[in-house]
Amino acid sequence: MKLNYLKFGTTAFVWMLGTALVSGQQLADQSGIDLKDLSSFKDPGQTWSLAGGVTANLNEANVFNLTKGTGVLVNVPTKKNAGSDLFTLAQHGDLILELDFLTAKGSNSGIYLQGNYEIQLGDSWGVTVPTSSINGGIYERWDDVRPNGRQGFEGYAPRQNVSKAPGLWQHIKIIFKAPVFDASGTKTANARIVSVDLNGVQIHDNVELSGPTRGAASAEKAIGPLRLQGDHGAVAFKNIKIAKLPVQDAAMAGRQQRGNDTDPIYIDAPVNTMIRSFIDITGGPRVVHAISIGSPLKVHYSYDLDNGLLFQLWRGDFIDATPMWHERGNGSSRPRGSVTTFTTTPAPALAKLATADAAWPTDTTGTGFKTKGYTMDTEDRPTFTYNVFGTTVTDAVRVLENGQGISREITLVNPVENVYAQLANGSTIEEISKGFYLIDGQSFYLKFEDAKDKPVIRDVAGKKQLVVLVRGKLNYSILL
Repeated sequence: MKLNYLKFGTTAFVWMLGTALVSGQQLADQSGIDLKDLSSFKDPGQTWSLAGGVTANLNEANVFNLTKGTGVLVNVPTKKNAGSDLFTLAQHGDLILELDFLTAKGSNSGIYLQGNYEIQLGDSWGVTVPTSSINGGIYERWDDVRPNGRQGFEGYAPRQNVSKAPGLWQHIKIIFKAPVFDASGTKTANARIVSVDLNGVQIHDNVELSGPTRGAASAEKAIGPLRLQGDHGAVAFKNIKIAKLPVQDAAMAGRQQRGNDTDPIYIDAPVNTMIRSFIDITGGPRVVHAISIGSPLKVHYSYDLDNGLLFQLWRGDFIDATPMWHERGNGSSRPRGSVTTFTTTPAPALAKLATADAAWPTDTTGTGFKTKGYTMDTEDRPTFTYNVFGTTVTDAVRVLENGQGISREITLVNPVENVYAQLANGSTIEEISKGFYLIDGQSFYLKFEDAKDKPVIRDVAGKKQLVVLVRGKLNYSILL
């Protein structure tokens, strides 16, 4: 009778373990989490809901504007309801997780792998010195027994802060290796973050986690649920995709992402810095007369001298000159941070049009365009100058003092009629308040300071363009 009981008990244990393993495999086996409803989650609290779209208020903390629909998972805690974390029903071990997220002003959230290891999410707009507690950081472990001021340990800051502004969609990809346990339950290998990419930039590479980070849901185990923090501020998620970790050494997976073993040649910008080079636009041609301007505020841009064109802007570290200077080189450099590209088909920044809907010229032929170089101000910031349409144009791009973007002032020294500036291209362009626009699927903001004429949103080849008449002087800013 005792033997039968033990046999039954053993069978029950195996069945329960098998069930847990099946549950654990479900998350990694599925291609993503369908956000048509909340059925993938355990007991979602009242602050969690679904929406068709979401925008943030840059002037007010933890405020979202929602549109009806599904596809976006939203958490909006309130004073009356502080919110709670959200756990998936399915569990996971090793996995690759990709998703888009969006934060409100002042928000703080996180992704807990297996409910225990937190990758920080939050409003880190303009932060120049990364720590483990900013967006993309691997949060610290905690031990109350340690001396005061040293309870927190083993937190890992992102290599650089490539975070976007509140209300802009950000993309994160996490490759995770779960801890390993033997048959007796003894841990034989620590969990590892193989890599984390934020907004297209690798910010962590092969980080071993000796134990759970602060706020872990449970003791370490081989499988656990995905957990989204919901008690520290408004946050939204969409396009949650999940894949299995390839059957290979996890460290090799990280090395494959980094590319070859060439020692990189990096240029930093501890002060305002300029470099001339070729630049290859992703999905576009090579700009052969490009100049990149770096700022200690960690916001940088590139300018096409052949077209008077601001064509890319990025946040994070400055320049990778390896392609230009390694061995014989090819003359090109590339941004090291998270890049926002304004066009993949460089064309003149200014055009003389009969109407705002007229076709934009593809080159400067017949315009009298001639670059006159640039002049430097007392802080070593360039103002570009060129001739076109019988007048002189000055173009001053400046990084905002708070590091949240750039301002730009285009001046026609002798005003010319019917000259337009093309300022943005993208899949979407939406005016969310007077003179304030969301561009290209909420990739960046564009704000007009004193436009004398209302900007025009044009439809061109299935895309949107934002153009505006230039009456002597045009001022606007880009926030990202």
